[in-house]
Amino acid sequence: MELLIKAFIMGIVEGLTEFLPISSTGHLIIVGSFINFTGKFATMFEIVIQLGAILAVVYYYKGKIFASLKNLKPGDWGFNLWFKIFIAFIPAAVIGLFTHKYIEEHLFSPFTVAIALIVGAIMMIVIEDTFGKRYKIDNMDKVDTKKSFWIGIAQVMSLFPGMSRSASTIMGGMLVGLSVKAAAEFSFFLAIPTMLAATGFELIKSFTAMSLLEWEALTVGFIMSFITALFVVDKFLSYLAKHPLKPFAYYRLIVGLLMLLLISEKIVK
Repeated sequence: MELLIKAFIMGIVEGLTEFLPISSTGHLIIVGSFINFTGKFATMFEIVIQLGAILAVVYYYKGKIFASLKNLKPGDWGFNLWFKIFIAFIPAAVIGLFTHKYIEEHLFSPFTVAIALIVGAIMMIVIEDTFGKRYKIDNMDKVDTKKSFWIGIAQVMSLFPGMSRSASTIMGGMLVGLSVKAAAEFSFFLAIPTMLAATGFELIKSFTAMSLLEWEALTVGFIMSFITALFVVDKFLSYLAKHPLKPFAYYRLIVGLLMLLLISEKIVK
């Protein structure tokens, strides 16, 4: 029962943070440390429940996704959309394939997350101040292949726990001329293949080693992640239409500095 309660909490944390530029992985590591949800299963759990958040995006954009799938002939709008998403997907997929073991063994810790939260926050502030009002693209459908690739390069930063996949791709989008809202929408679509690949990889590795209780915990986390993320996606896009990213950057700074303080006091390990 205790494991299911922890899974319930972690599912909500995942759904709340996955699409905000504040690092879902970082928050899962922080909360997991506080509630003693750590170890190999916890690491796998934190990756797999991202599927719940991804399905929330699929549901939210179901009209656009279904329409795109009806136009998959080369040259059609749907084909161009998913081709650009695929191009953006490649860099992190390739690098992640060769580095995932090292990252899981050495970088999933409160200290590395705290540093990444702080560094990412500073980058967000600088990029928004420099490029936030210079955008020329206000619709993700207008992104070309070259810009898609550079957004994919930016997503590589998210392999470092605490940087945030959402923050990395939104910053990448802003650097190549997208508005914050257009960059966020591109980030949501890019999350679909990225997180499906990560989730599938983890499930294949762990499928036979999981107990019935662990499957139940995974199901609880998945459901809570989906429900919470569905609410967050809509609110986040509405927010970006009228407000800047800076509050999220300031939040990251506060959390990162607080984590370093707790680590120095040996409250978080």
